[in-house]
Amino acid sequence: VQLVESGGGLVQPGGSLTLSCAASGFTFSIYTMSWYRQIPGKERELVASITSADGSTYYANSVKGRFTISRDNAKNTVYLQMNNLKSQDTAVYYCNAALGIRHYWGQGTQVTVSS
Repeated sequence: VQLVESGGGLVQPGGSLTLSCAASGFTFSIYTMSWYRQIPGKERELVASITSADGSTYYANSVKGRFTISRDNAKNTVYLQMNNLKSQDTAVYYCNAALGIRHYWGQGTQVTVSS
């Protein structure tokens, strides 16, 4: 099983980034896919999720209206489009695949929002 994130980097406040997470080794289409983020010294927090069944989405209040999660089951990839980025969005972003009690994690990608 592999989840490989990409697309992180340094961006100015107000800018945009798109994160990608390429999955392999499991049946991607039946898993709920999520993005989490973590700041050093703090707990990992859920940013956004997208279900397998009907593509329903969930967003943390802090990112609602700015971030969009999507998935391409043909490419086994989940995306996180991040717009109007703020300094508070600076964190390591992790991709997660969940099915019941089964969870898989990526290695994380750093997003830094700074002028």
